Amino acid sequence: MLTFLNSITEETMYRGAYCITLSKFILKMNFDEFREYCVRKKGVSEDMPFDDLTLVFKVGGKMFALVSMNESPCSINLKCDPERSVILREKYESITPGYHMNKKHWNTVLVDGSVSSKQLKEWIDDSFALVRQKKRSY
Repeated sequence: MLTFLNSITEETMYRGAYCITLSKFILKMNFDEFREYCVRKKGVSEDMPFDDLTLVFKVGGKMFALVSMNESPCSINLKCDPERSVILREKYESITPGYHMNKKHWNTVLVDGSVSSKQLKEWIDDSFALVRQKKRSY
């Protein structure tokens, strides 16, 4: 579900131990929905191995999604097939090569409302499947 965060000025919202700063007039996927969608997947764990602001989702000990919790709008890194990565970057302005990641295999998605919640979930599913598939092939 997309949530229109109308007339929220710089304000901090707390989600358990997680903190997200939101700007006014942002259309974005709800953080709780994103997190719940990721952790509902079989074998998924969440961790904060880098710092207190980057939440990492793993399957089989391998990362498939990272979310920066101090940016507004929020950005999410997702693993992607290299050929598809290029196509998505050309099609969507909100998708760039993975920030601090292998740019061939990772995309950063700016969750600014330009991409639907449904599309974002499909990309999360793809990232999860790529990482889980690679884990099984060893």
